[in-house]
Amino acid sequence: MPRRILTRSVGVVAAMAVALIAAPLAGTAQAYSATSGTLSFSGDAGEPISGGQPYEYSAGAVQMFDVQGGTDQNGLTVAIDSDQGTLWRLIVAAPDGQKLAEGTTYSGAKQWPYAQPEDPELTFGGIDNGTEKGCNTNSGSFTIEHIAFGPYGYVRELDATFEQYCNGSTVPLRGAVHAVMPEPPVELAMGMNVDSAGTVDVPDGQITVGGTVTCNKPASVSLVGQVFQIQKKGTPGASYETTVACTPGAPVPWSVRLTSQEPGTSFQPGTATMRSRARADDRDYPVTVDTGQQESEVTLSKP
Repeated sequence: MPRRILTRSVGVVAAMAVALIAAPLAGTAQAYSATSGTLSFSGDAGEPISGGQPYEYSAGAVQMFDVQGGTDQNGLTVAIDSDQGTLWRLIVAAPDGQKLAEGTTYSGAKQWPYAQPEDPELTFGGIDNGTEKGCNTNSGSFTIEHIAFGPYGYVRELDATFEQYCNGSTVPLRGAVHAVMPEPPVELAMGMNVDSAGTVDVPDGQITVGGTVTCNKPASVSLVGQVFQIQKKGTPGASYETTVACTPGAPVPWSVRLTSQEPGTSFQPGTATMRSRARADDRDYPVTVDTGQQESEVTLSKP
């Protein structure tokens, strides 16, 4: 998770919370709720975040216990929403260009904008019963005791501890997080087929062409392409763009009706060339699946 992405959500604790609830961060796998886990933290009297009190939250006993990782495995966010007006966010990142490594303690951690590219990053804060709890400046360290990644930075398992000194305080906040996530979702696989036969209305030359798309999980598939037909008197052609709601289980049909966009030309019965391409965003991972351009011959006949 590059530091430039983390900066979107750590300027102010309240803004951080709203941003993380509203949408997943760019360049990250979709956040999922932990199947099991705990977040605990405490500090002695005078520690600004904890107020000298111990806190502990367990997955299943709170409204949200999410873990979200960056595609480059550089950082992660733990998001806890306990109840109305109480939420906590932990953000950690290795120095730029490095992956979070199991068994590693990252010392000299700072929060943005004070963390430099060579520094690890640590931010912990939240809202406790409607009261903002955050640091203007901080220092500290964290240890990744165990971490297991899935596709595109999906965090499957996490055991980590952290220590934060807030606003120049000499009293540390110490915390630990343990989380086991669901099995990562499958990566999107998608296919596209173009029917070898289409129809053409004579004399207006309007054609209907199409095919099918397949997918292994729901996806909104964008199809773009062109159809052209070489004739003695010209080359009628048309471009198209359409969207198909693909669901797994069976091929999903699609079709478009087109009229030549070349002045003075119209499609006629016979063979035409169709160039098509399909794209879809994976709803779980920050990746777009693309079939690449496919070219095929289509026989146009009267309906």
